[in-house]
Amino acid sequence: MASGGGRTVLNLHDALRASQLDSEVEFQHVFVSRPGVAAVERCRAIGMQVHLPDGAVDAAATAFLHSTDPDMVLLCGYLRWLDIPETLKNRVLNIHPSLLPRHGGKGMHGMHVHEAVLQAGDASSGCTVHLVDEAYDRGPIVLQQSCPVEPGDDAETLAGRVFDLECLAFPAAVRHALEGRLQLQQGAVETASEGERWPHPLFWRA
Repeated sequence: MASGGGRTVLNLHDALRASQLDSEVEFQHVFVSRPGVAAVERCRAIGMQVHLPDGAVDAAATAFLHSTDPDMVLLCGYLRWLDIPETLKNRVLNIHPSLLPRHGGKGMHGMHVHEAVLQAGDASSGCTVHLVDEAYDRGPIVLQQSCPVEPGDDAETLAGRVFDLECLAFPAAVRHALEGRLQLQQGAVETASEGERWPHPLFWRA
């Protein structure tokens, strides 16, 4: 699900083509919350079926989830609160361009996040992949990647450095889920070692 340029969707598609993800994975559908953004044509160009809202956006998003019945939902720069059906609880991943819980919440997206990092004088920033729940950017963290905030950084230079990390972190989190290496215990996500699998991992249908 996307709202802007679709770069994160394209990165996941590239990771699949580069065999960084299970070859049986298919990214078939993408819901784009706003017509006219670059994600629409970019996703169509890689063979995905693009769904656009016909009327109220949030109602259309809910209908999209029910009609496609996905195994996993990935929020790729999706800028709206999502009402997650019970059948998809703990099956939705989001990537956020900061080290949550810092600089998260409603309205904290894109350059707003990087500007907040700079204004706060943080020595480091990065990205966070987390499970999505009913609150903005508050779901259990799956993994994080960090980078220094360099002297002379502005929001654009910091954004570029963080996006490079996002291109590594999101495919890695998806791969861990596909390999059965993610487990939710007492509200926190645990990751099994390489080659191991939890008996009842996240993202497996009952």
